[in-house]
Amino acid sequence: MRANAGIHPKLGLQGPVLAWQDPWAKEASDRLMRTGTGMVTPSQDPLPDPPSYLAALKELGTQFYVHHTFPDGSGQADMLQDLLQTGIEVCLGNEYGNINGPFVQGTNRYDIPDETILEAYRSGQLMGLLYDEPEHLQMNAGQYRKDGWFPHWGDTDGLGAAQSEARVAAAVTRRVNHVRDVLLKNGYDPHAVPLVSEHVFPVLFHTKARAGMTLCPKIMKESFQSLQLSTALGAAKQYGRSMWICADLWGPDIGPWFTRTSGFPGHSPAEYASALRMGYYMSPSHLFTENVDVLLSYDGSRFSQTEFGDVWEQFVKEFVPNHPLTWRHSDAAADIAVIHAEDSNYGQNARLFGNRNSASTEADSSIFAIWHLLSHGTIPSHGSCMHIPGFAFPRHELKSRVPFEQFPLKHGADFPAPQPVHPLFYPVHNALVYDETVQAEELGDPKLILAGGSRISTETLQLIRRRAEGGATVVIGTWLLPEAWQEARVFGEGLWLPVRGFLDDDAREAVSPFLGSQDVWVQRFGSNEVRMYKQDAGGFTLDFEIVSRP
Repeated sequence: MRANAGIHPKLGLQGPVLAWQDPWAKEASDRLMRTGTGMVTPSQDPLPDPPSYLAALKELGTQFYVHHTFPDGSGQADMLQDLLQTGIEVCLGNEYGNINGPFVQGTNRYDIPDETILEAYRSGQLMGLLYDEPEHLQMNAGQYRKDGWFPHWGDTDGLGAAQSEARVAAAVTRRVNHVRDVLLKNGYDPHAVPLVSEHVFPVLFHTKARAGMTLCPKIMKESFQSLQLSTALGAAKQYGRSMWICADLWGPDIGPWFTRTSGFPGHSPAEYASALRMGYYMSPSHLFTENVDVLLSYDGSRFSQTEFGDVWEQFVKEFVPNHPLTWRHSDAAADIAVIHAEDSNYGQNARLFGNRNSASTEADSSIFAIWHLLSHGTIPSHGSCMHIPGFAFPRHELKSRVPFEQFPLKHGADFPAPQPVHPLFYPVHNALVYDETVQAEELGDPKLILAGGSRISTETLQLIRRRAEGGATVVIGTWLLPEAWQEARVFGEGLWLPVRGFLDDDAREAVSPFLGSQDVWVQRFGSNEVRMYKQDAGGFTLDFEIVSRP
C-alpha cells in the first residue's frame, strides 16, 4: 500500500454508532446514546466478535481507529489489547461523554479521565484525544445537556468578543497543559498525545490553535469546502499546528445509496470519493472517515462492503499509493489573505462564544460578505455554512417518510429524491484566513489582503499598511481604522482601500483582478498548486490538477 515514496497522511476510521454495538462494550452500547439524534437507538446489525471486526478494519487499510470512550470505561482495556495485536493506533474521543455526561463542572464537556489516558498511553497505541465539535458545543450549549446553559469551555454571558475569546482560549490551554502534565509526571513525552479540535463550523479554529490544540476540520457535512479548509489551513499555519481532516458522512442529502438513517450518509458515493481526494490533497497529518457503519454491513457471519466501503478501499489501496505528495499542509501560501478576528458567528447571529446576551453586528458578519465576494457569489452573503436561512435539507423528507425501524435501506430512498444541496465546489483563488494578530512571517506575500471582523491588533494593522505601501491591494473595513487612515491611498502598484462594506462597488472593483476564474478552486502549497474543477454540472464531484508554479 506504500509502494511509492512521498508524504501520506495516516488513514483512519471511526467506530460504529448505528450498525452494531461496540464489539468490546455491548451493554454500554445499548444503554447510552451514541449519536446526536436524541435517543438511544437499537443497533441494526448483529454484534461482530472483535477478531472479525479488526480483520475488516485491516482489510480496509485502517492505520488508526477513532474510538469514543464510554464514560464508565466499558471495553477499553480489551480494545487496547486487541488493537496492539493488529498494529492499529487509537485516538480516544469524547463524544459519548458529551452526549451522556458526566460533565466537567459548569460545562457541557466530557474530559477523558487521567487514568484512562494513561492506560491507553501505556498500551503503546494512543496517538491523540479527539474533542468532538467543541466549537459547536460552545455556542450551542443546549445541544445535549438540557438542565441549564453550560457552554463547552465555560460561561461567557455578558462578555465582549475579545473577552469571550480570551476566556475560551484560557480554558482550552488549561486542558492542554493538564494532559501534558499528566503525561510528564508519569515519565512520558508530554507532547505525544495532542488534543484534536474537530470542527463542523468554520469558527474558533484560530482560538483553538492559539490555545494549543491540533485542528481537524470536517469536510462534507454542511460546510462550504473552500471556506472551511482555507480557514483551518490559515489557522494551522499561523500557529504552527498540525492539521487532521475528518470526512464526515453525516450530511443533508438523500439518494439511491445504502442508508443507515436519514442523513447517514447524507452524501453520494461519488461525492465521498471526490471529498477524500480533496482532503488528501490538503496534505493533513491524519485523514479519517466518520463512521465505519456506512462502509460495512454485518450479517452475523461476515462483513460486506457497501458502495461507500468500495470507495474507501479504492482510495486507500489505489489512489493514495499512486499519488504521493511532495508538500505538507504547513506549506500553504496565500495569494489572497483574509484577516478576521474570531467572532464565532457562522450565520446564527446570536450566542456568540456561547454568550446568550450577544447580538450580531455588521462588523462580526462582515466575513460573510468577504466570502461571497471571493467565491464569485457562490457562498451566501449571510453565513459561512448551510445552517442558515435558505437551505432545506432533503434528509428531513426521508425522516418524515420512513420510520426509523425500517432502516437500513439497502438502496436508499425509494421515491424521487429532492434536489441535492451539498456540492463540493465553491471557487476561491488560493486564500488563507488569519486572525487579527497575524505577523509578517505567517502572512507571507499575498497580492490581496481583506481585513474585516470586529477588531485588529495595532501591530497587524501597521503590517498590512506597510504591505499596501509595498505593492499589495488592501481592502479594510473603516471601523477598524483610526481617522487618519480612513482615506483611500494609492502607493505605486499598491492600494489602501477602506470600505464600509465588502460588497460595495469600489471593493468589488478593487478585488476583481485577483479573484481568478469562477471555474476553478485553487489552493497552493509552496510551488505546488492544487486546482479543483467541477466534474459534474452541480460541482458535487471534482476533477483535480496539480501544477508546479515557479
